[in-house]
Amino acid sequence: MKRSSALFLRTAVILIGIGTLAFLLVMPHFEGRNVDATFFEVYFQDPFLAYVYIASIPFFTALFQVFRLLGCAGRNAFFTQHSVRALQVIQYCGMLMSVCTVGGAIWLLLSETDDRPPVIAMGLVALCLSIGIAVAAAVRGRRVLLGVRAKRQ
Repeated sequence: MKRSSALFLRTAVILIGIGTLAFLLVMPHFEGRNVDATFFEVYFQDPFLAYVYIASIPFFTALFQVFRLLGCAGRNAFFTQHSVRALQVIQYCGMLMSVCTVGGAIWLLLSETDDRPPVIAMGLVALCLSIGIAVAAAVRGRRVLLGVRAKRQ
């Protein structure tokens, strides 16, 4: 991979991370029931918001691993043990994100809310995306691992 392509993709990963973090920090203030709430009420009296922040840790971990992986690709060191490890971490983060998505959807479905259809739709989309990430990382990880083994021989 060319260094310019890797740099462009790393910049895109950074912008995705900053945008997601900004969304997670700003969005609770504009959500329907929190419009007139104080800072304390928004962040410390909503257990689901705490769950969302904790569940976002695998996303940011996977994003960091993608950033590292693109660094290896920019140095033409893609078939290394570091790349295999980064792909394994991305795979595990994808699986953990799918579990967190299912847990959040169940939490919202069992709560006293009228927003059940959007919860199911958004949960299914997020579930499919996170499972797709895990599968893609697993497939690519196997190919890279085979490349590492072939390189050693």
